[in-house]
Order: sequence, then structure tokens, then C-alpha cells
Amino acid sequence: MNAVNPISVGIAVIVNGVAQPTPACTLAAWVDAQGLQADALATAVNGQFVSLTQRAQCVLADGDAIVTFQPIEGG
Repeated sequence: MNAVNPISVGIAVIVNGVAQPTPACTLAAWVDAQGLQADALATAVNGQFVSLTQRAQCVLADGDAIVTFQPIEGG
């Protein structure tokens, strides 16, 4: 029986149209792992906007589509 190395376990997500493996379980963890400034980034998963305050509760699954973009301010 082969032991599974928990460090190498992860999922594959699609980020802005490009497949990317990640060990992140949540959108917040993914943003952090990318070294991105969380408050200067807008995110959506599978076409649904995910606010900064909801990223920690947004659990990622294999095949999820993440879109990142610069938030638009003003009105």
C-alpha cells in the first residue's frame, strides 16, 4: 500500500483560462499562495463574484474556474 504525501496532494483549478495545480483548499489560501495583495484583487469562482470577506469560506474543488481582476472603483 502506498502512503499519500499530504504535501503533494492538491487539486487543479483553471485560473484566468490556464490550468494550475494548487494545494490550496480555499480561495483565500490560493490568493495568499500566489503572493497577491488580497485587498487589491477582485475574484470570481465559477462565474460567481467572491468578496474579500467570503474568500476564506469559498472552498475550492478540482476543476473550479478562478477569475482574477482589478476592482473598479467609482461610480
